[in-house]
Amino acid sequence: MQMSTNLKFDRAIAQMGITQDRLAKTQMQLTTTKKINQASDAPDQSAQITRLKSAITRQENYVSTINQIKDKMSQQETAVDNASTVLIRLKELTVQAGNDTYGANDRKSIDIEIRQLRDQLLSLANTQDIDGNYIFSGTRVGKAAFDTDENGKLVYTGDQTVSVAGIADQSSVDTNRAGTRPFDKMIRMGNDGKPVAVGFFQVIDDLSAALQSNNGVNIRRAVGEVETLQQGLSDSLASIGASVNKLDNQIDLAEENMLRMKSTLSQSEDTDYAEAITKMNKDMLALEAAQSSFAKISQLNLFDYIR
Repeated sequence: MQMSTNLKFDRAIAQMGITQDRLAKTQMQLTTTKKINQASDAPDQSAQITRLKSAITRQENYVSTINQIKDKMSQQETAVDNASTVLIRLKELTVQAGNDTYGANDRKSIDIEIRQLRDQLLSLANTQDIDGNYIFSGTRVGKAAFDTDENGKLVYTGDQTVSVAGIADQSSVDTNRAGTRPFDKMIRMGNDGKPVAVGFFQVIDDLSAALQSNNGVNIRRAVGEVETLQQGLSDSLASIGASVNKLDNQIDLAEENMLRMKSTLSQSEDTDYAEAITKMNKDMLALEAAQSSFAKISQLNLFDYIR
């Protein structure tokens, strides 16, 4: 079989080109620290890397959402906890005022503190976040949760709409809270024997009126009603605490997922420097050898064989 000089040259040049391409690819991997710099380098691995990056981004978004919700929950928890503390003091005063040994003037003196505590509770119910949003107004965050109506009566002016945010692929949590949940109404039996819904602050205002008028019956009735309000706050505090625990557990899980996926991504994507440098040195030697051989072959001609 005869082989022309052109064919030899073409093969030698092609082989050097392959080696140079391989060397350039390895050098690129060392420069970018990535094993795969374009999809054509490894289509299957490239698809896996894309999926992993998308999954990591999704987990990062969940973590960001959870942290934002936790900030809101923390404000709600603090406000309700403080309100519970205030109501404990209010309950103590109510029990004290219900004692028959207290006269009209004594009860009026107690009413002074009762009114101050009532104003503290109203302030906590209308707590605003750093953006000026009312945290107990449902989705009507620009409106105070409790305000006076046209008749001068304090009423809830927010809504009952609850917003939900995803904190995992199969999990979500409420992001807001209506003021009627911690500062809930209670049921009172009317004079006609029928149950009547009475607002949180109406109970306290009725207590204040009873203290001013020295109405022992209504004062003693208020003892049980204030206890009911206290239980409502305690239930809300427990509910918020359960939500915070859920968020804490989910953020731990999300961070574990991210750590695992980032480890897998690193194995698939990052350059193994020791392996890449060894391969680069091998390709450089191969290229130098090929270039040297080609230089010698290119100088040969028929007269060399005749001599």
